Amino acid sequence: MKKYLYVILVSITGILLVLILLFSKKPIKQFPSFMERTGSMSLTGEWFNTKKVIEGLLAALKANPDDNKSKLKLAQAYIEEARVTGDHGYYDAATLDLLEEVIKAEPQNFEALCCKATVLLSQHHFAEGLKVAQEALPLNTSSAYVFGLMCDANVELGKYGEAIKMADKMVSLRPDMRSYSRISYLREIHGDFKGSIEASKMAVSAGYPGLEQTEYSRIVLAHLYESTGILDTAEYQYRTALIERPDYAYAIAGLGRIEKAKGNYKKAIEHYEKAKSIIIDYSFSDELTDLYFLNNEGEKAKKTAQEVIDMLKPGSNEDESSSSHGHYADKELAYAYLKNSDTDNALKHAKLEYERRPENIDVCEALAWVNYKKGDFKEANKFINNALKTNSKNPILLCRAGMIKIKAGEEEKGEKMIQQAFEINPFIADISIKNEASSLTKSELKN
Repeated sequence: MKKYLYVILVSITGILLVLILLFSKKPIKQFPSFMERTGSMSLTGEWFNTKKVIEGLLAALKANPDDNKSKLKLAQAYIEEARVTGDHGYYDAATLDLLEEVIKAEPQNFEALCCKATVLLSQHHFAEGLKVAQEALPLNTSSAYVFGLMCDANVELGKYGEAIKMADKMVSLRPDMRSYSRISYLREIHGDFKGSIEASKMAVSAGYPGLEQTEYSRIVLAHLYESTGILDTAEYQYRTALIERPDYAYAIAGLGRIEKAKGNYKKAIEHYEKAKSIIIDYSFSDELTDLYFLNNEGEKAKKTAQEVIDMLKPGSNEDESSSSHGHYADKELAYAYLKNSDTDNALKHAKLEYERRPENIDVCEALAWVNYKKGDFKEANKFINNALKTNSKNPILLCRAGMIKIKAGEEEKGEKMIQQAFEINPFIADISIKNEASSLTKSELKN
């Protein structure tokens, strides 16, 4: 009997030991994996190499969950994947999760702080992104990267003088594609198209042909030519981008805009539908909304207009201090609601964006245009004056400003602005604005 009791006791003890070992063992830490690319992007050597690197980093983290160096490298890889695929919804959240772990363990990790600021800026959390970049600056005052981040944040917050200082500092430390691109944009919004094109050319020349960053810089250059009515050169740059980086969605969309400006709506639709099938970007559906209307495809236009709203809605109503890092898109939503003839929601979102960054010229333009569409021309005039404060010569801005001025009683000034817009770019691709502006200068002013 004692022998049997002894066996039972040993068995129970063994079971208890196994249970203790099982429940005391730490659960395996799971890190966010990558999303498989689809379509033509999944067939490139670039993706093969990127995927191999990411898989290696995930394996390293599985072996050592406290490997902060691998976490940071994985976060950087995901920032690039978000840029290439347009899947910011997934990769931004995954990147921030990784970076928060690194920063918690290493609060003064300069690269991690800069990466976090990068993601916040891409999500339009500009005030928070600037704050993080400023925290990183004392850790490495010789880095062009951090000055570029502060330049971007200050531009978006409408602090243009400070942005220029940051860009000057950046280009003095590292004259490269990224710094030339900042200089180009600052010149553009201050009305210097010639200087902007010059800096943009330097940005393209400083990059390696075929890389996403280089070809995006080429797209910016092409769009500058497009904005100044030089369509043949713009088209050449878009086609060059497609040679260097086949099936590059932004180059395909650029060709769509060229066809739209020429009145070839069917061909433009084909380009945008192809671009939309390659990467995630609400702007492709937004452009298709206009094109479907122009091509007398009303049902498709209504469908894509709602699609844009659905894509932009998540996170747009959250306050800047919210812990949830969705993508703020209230300015874009304001324009999307206008296309749905919903001026109340358009005004709501334009005001939300204005509350975040009242000094930004694009935000002021959006709020001015919504008020114009609501028939409040006095209010529209107030905000369009703020949008014009940098002396931007953007033809769409000048058209909108001219129409607002005319309706607000400043007819002569308004007509001159519209005339200037058409002189800069006779081929304004936004047909509705072009036609409306033309109708005001040709008929209303004469009545």
